[in-house]
Parts: sequence; structure tokens; C-alpha cells
Amino acid sequence: MAGKEKKSFVLRIDGATYDALERWAADEFRSVNGQMEWIIAKALRDAGREKKVKEKKSGGASGEK
Repeated sequence: MAGKEKKSFVLRIDGATYDALERWAADEFRSVNGQMEWIIAKALRDAGREKKVKEKKSGGASGEK
């Protein structure tokens, strides 16, 4: 993920939720932070709210692909 700026923020959750998240992350060989990123990215995709990726322009004069 070189070149992508990451934002930091504080997240407060109850201990039982954190413990469950920690076990889930360990099951998938991720850190808790990595698991949270994966969960959020999946939720955004599932909701159709992922960030838009700019389309590459073709070299044609009309701009058609």
C-alpha cells in the first residue's frame, strides 16, 4: 500500500467485542488493525460505497474505449 496515506483515529469498544475481534483476526493471521480495515472495506463494498477508482483514459482521439 505504498503511497496511500492512512488516517489514525481512536475507537472505543467494549472488552468482549475486542476479544472477539482479536480471536477473529488471529484465525485469519491478521492484526486487529488489519482485521478492522478488512471488515470496513468489505462493508463499504457490500453497501456500494467503496471509493471510486479513476478510469484510465484510452489513447484514442475520441476518448472511447
